[in-house]
Amino acid sequence: MEARGSTALYVCSILFTLTDVSPDFIHVPFSIHHGIEGESVLLFVESRFPLDDVEIQGTWSHTGPSGIRTTLVTFNKKTTIPDMTYRDRLLFREPNVSLEIHELHQADEGDYHLQLNIAFHNKTGLVIKEERTVHVTVDVPVSTPVVEKSPSYAVVEDKANVTWTCSAERGTRVVFQWLRDNVPLHHRDRYRFSRDNSTLLITPVRKEDKGSYRCVAGNAVSRGRASEPVELNVYYGPYNLEVNSGQGLRTGEVFTINPGELVFFECQADSNPPNSYVWISKSRNATVITEGPRLEVRSYKLAQAEEYLCRAFNNVTQKQNEAQFTLVVASLGTGKEKHSQDGSHLSPVAAITVSSLFVIGCMLLFFLRRTCHPKRVLMSIYNRPLSEQKRPHRSGHEDATEDFGIYEFVSIPGKMESAQASCRSLARLEPLQDMHTTIYDVIGHVPETPSQSLQN
Repeated sequence: MEARGSTALYVCSILFTLTDVSPDFIHVPFSIHHGIEGESVLLFVESRFPLDDVEIQGTWSHTGPSGIRTTLVTFNKKTTIPDMTYRDRLLFREPNVSLEIHELHQADEGDYHLQLNIAFHNKTGLVIKEERTVHVTVDVPVSTPVVEKSPSYAVVEDKANVTWTCSAERGTRVVFQWLRDNVPLHHRDRYRFSRDNSTLLITPVRKEDKGSYRCVAGNAVSRGRASEPVELNVYYGPYNLEVNSGQGLRTGEVFTINPGELVFFECQADSNPPNSYVWISKSRNATVITEGPRLEVRSYKLAQAEEYLCRAFNNVTQKQNEAQFTLVVASLGTGKEKHSQDGSHLSPVAAITVSSLFVIGCMLLFFLRRTCHPKRVLMSIYNRPLSEQKRPHRSGHEDATEDFGIYEFVSIPGKMESAQASCRSLARLEPLQDMHTTIYDVIGHVPETPSQSLQN
């Protein structure tokens, strides 16, 4: 079996040699290593051949930034000969021919070359040559960066420039990134970066540049580290000046209020620092009424319509802005528009009073309907016992003048279709007279029973 394996390996070697294709007897996982100054780095090599069946010979060499090439170690299967300059910092690991370097210096940066010759036993004249190159960088970890701003005080928009500088006390090949309010900044018309991004120039400064600035610094051997935030204060404005009121009715730039109403107006604008405000009456030859963001107007002191102006002024930027409006005095009525503008609602006491009066009125109407309806009176008489209907009573016809009045003819449903009755006005009844008896007298004749009337 060993003979067959050796034969197969020999045949493969011959084929690769004839076709000028490397059989990859060794493998280097990483072609670049980022080392940290003062620490170790391992240049790992994986061998893919049986060491017992071959003889090896090779070297590790180093080419620095200056281009000078230095042999670090020469080795074979039995012996390792390091360069005397590096022998205290080099460790050659057999049998995979890896190289470990201790206490890295900046001078150790560069390219490391491996040259390896492989000769198979009992195969005279067959030598396989392998070469690999590994690049090593040596960096210092980055310390926490510091941001500086020039000028250090607040600036006025469109009149000043700001220069930001980010620096780290330690670190090599540092990469910088700028953030405003934790949002990365990129190149644009007013933003200019240095080649390594350590400096940012904003020219000129504007309102949208205000905020919290910081920089993030990092390199190949350390993650990004952020600086402490530094605020940029920008003086600007006034912008977006508006006049508002929670009263009256507004249509565009016209406010309509009720006569005698007290109205307040607010003047607001976006500005830093806050503006100073002046209220002017244009209808009174541009007379200054008052100062401050609030205006109080009593409508009974106004004519039918007056024009006003609010002027906002920034003492730092020396800029101003104005907003005009017209105030009209007119009755808005009591409709929905007035309530919606005034924001007033029906008071609880008034609501209770109205509800109580409504309930009392309904009760009175129901009581009168039940007690004074003529139809119900006649029905009560008709349903009285026969003995009560035949008892003595006044005729009501002694004096014809007493028969004068208002009569109503009512048909009694379900009892007789042809019988009708009349009722003397209740206003003519004597106070102590029985109401049922009086109505009976006026009717004159009521059949004793509904059957008798039908027989007649």
